[in-house]
Amino acid sequence: MKLTRFTFCILLVSSVCWTGCEMFANHTDPIAGWQLEFSGQPDPAMEKDYQDYVQALPPEERKYAGMGNYYKDGTGQHALVVEVALNGTWWYHVLIYDKENKRIKVIKYSPGGYRS
Repeated sequence: MKLTRFTFCILLVSSVCWTGCEMFANHTDPIAGWQLEFSGQPDPAMEKDYQDYVQALPPEERKYAGMGNYYKDGTGQHALVVEVALNGTWWYHVLIYDKENKRIKVIKYSPGGYRS
């Protein structure tokens, strides 16, 4: 069976379309099972890092960014959530910190939209 350029292009476009649609699908919460931290405020170093992170966002995202919740897990790690409402979609940027309050990871995901 000879694979023509046209057939190859169709297969390529189909796979990109299928993968692209998955890229924008709603994803699960990366800190599911973590507990909301009600007993205190984030460490000042974490707050400064959060503010620096928001300032580094593109202007359109920065305009709609706000602080979400503050979480902890059972191992001493903490997380701050940056919520961005952009073009009908909520985007959560989860900043994860180790026991020394140093950021170790950022996970960006969308839990869904906010308009129908």
